[in-house]
Amino acid sequence: MKIIGIGVDIVDNNRFKKFINNTKFINRICSAKEIHNLNRKTNKILFLSKRFSAKEAFVKALGSGFRNELSFNDISVLNNKKGKPYFLFNKKIRNILKNKYKLNKFKTHLSLSDEKKHSISYVILQKIK
Repeated sequence: MKIIGIGVDIVDNNRFKKFINNTKFINRICSAKEIHNLNRKTNKILFLSKRFSAKEAFVKALGSGFRNELSFNDISVLNNKKGKPYFLFNKKIRNILKNKYKLNKFKTHLSLSDEKKHSISYVILQKIK
């Protein structure tokens, strides 16, 4: 397996306090699955800040940033039954990865962490042969 890229992003959690009730912002940043999960969370600030950070770290690992056809809500950050975070990409993102970046088979590794003031995400993007 070949590492395509590594991305890291850190955010100030206080920055997201003003967005908790901003539907336009939430719809721009979160996928439908994430919005469903957000509504069930008690600490919405940490939920939003970690998802924002994870998506930023992913596009950094990709080396593109959010340009042209990439958007935040095309990427979902979900958790498995044990709480481990993972990415879920819609068909649009998978096609971009396949056509533009020649990634037919790939794996992402995602680590999220937070403290009172900051959230950080670390992503490794691997090409699978």
